[in-house]
Amino acid sequence: MTEATALGASGGARHGGPAAEVDVQAEGARIAAAMGTVVVGKPDVVRLALVVLLAEGHLLIEDVPGVGKTTLAKAMAKSIDSEVRRIQFTPDLLPSDITGVAVFDQESRTFEFRPGAVFANLVVADEINRASPKTQSALLECMEERQVTVDGVTYELARPFMVLATQNPLEMEGTYPLPEAQRDRFTARVSMGYPDREAELAMLDDRGTVDPLTRLEPVADAAGVRAMVDAVTRVHVAESLRRYVVSLVEASRRSPDLRLGASPRAGLQLLRSARAAAALAGRDHVLPDDVQEMASPCSHTGCCSPRTPRWPAAPPSGWSATCWPPSRSPAGAEAWPGAAAGWPSSPRA
Repeated sequence: MTEATALGASGGARHGGPAAEVDVQAEGARIAAAMGTVVVGKPDVVRLALVVLLAEGHLLIEDVPGVGKTTLAKAMAKSIDSEVRRIQFTPDLLPSDITGVAVFDQESRTFEFRPGAVFANLVVADEINRASPKTQSALLECMEERQVTVDGVTYELARPFMVLATQNPLEMEGTYPLPEAQRDRFTARVSMGYPDREAELAMLDDRGTVDPLTRLEPVADAAGVRAMVDAVTRVHVAESLRRYVVSLVEASRRSPDLRLGASPRAGLQLLRSARAAAALAGRDHVLPDDVQEMASPCSHTGCCSPRTPRWPAAPPSGWSATCWPPSRSPAGAEAWPGAAAGWPSSPRA
């Protein structure tokens, strides 16, 4: 039989009774301002990270190296006085390094569980796609169910619990694609992008001698975040907006341009994110604008992704197998022999 075991005083306790009143907009602004001292010129990215936190979701930060992916994750972690763990994903990382392992104690002659790095409020999974799919899958249970099962024993994780994962584009060397099931567990995916000229000049001045992360002080704690999350769940959503969310999800499944439509989990995450966005805006109800704002980042977590055309395995008539597949159309789209069959003029057209 599975035994539920709580680790730590804050290990996922569900407190009964009414939650204390909290000003989500004011508290969110304080956290965003603290993060903004480190992540310069990216207020939209900072706000999205806050929305995902209050929606009790997980954030996937994807971009080229050196644009501040890990800095964003560490800035959020340091702005909140809670337990933070960082996992550097490498090809030799094992699943037990993440979830924990039962070790035999020679003195007591029993097995003792040693928690892994995932037992924290905020888990920074740096370069998550550097590890093998087997290791990546160690996060599946904890991301969805907020628990870890080792040797038949279930350990509940602390609340709040959020995974902030960074990954490099798949074109980079030494990367593994995330499993579909794990990508679907991320509430939103964001790209940092390059800073504008003024922000980059300010970065050169501010970080010439000291890292601003070292000066960042917490402006909230785990209990305060839990109160904000509870307040977000009380944000009103009209029946018409619920139907709107379902219509968006259903439309993605019928679209011929998508490889796979949004899952029911994606619909739940979209609604929770819209609630969090409304609360951060100081409202006690969700507007259609909140749903539309969150639809894009929540739909790009991987499963609801564009269909990528591929070259056919065999060359068309008139093409030599030694020249197949070609890098581009030889003489324009009109001369391309696959145009009549609807094939693209390049593999990613």
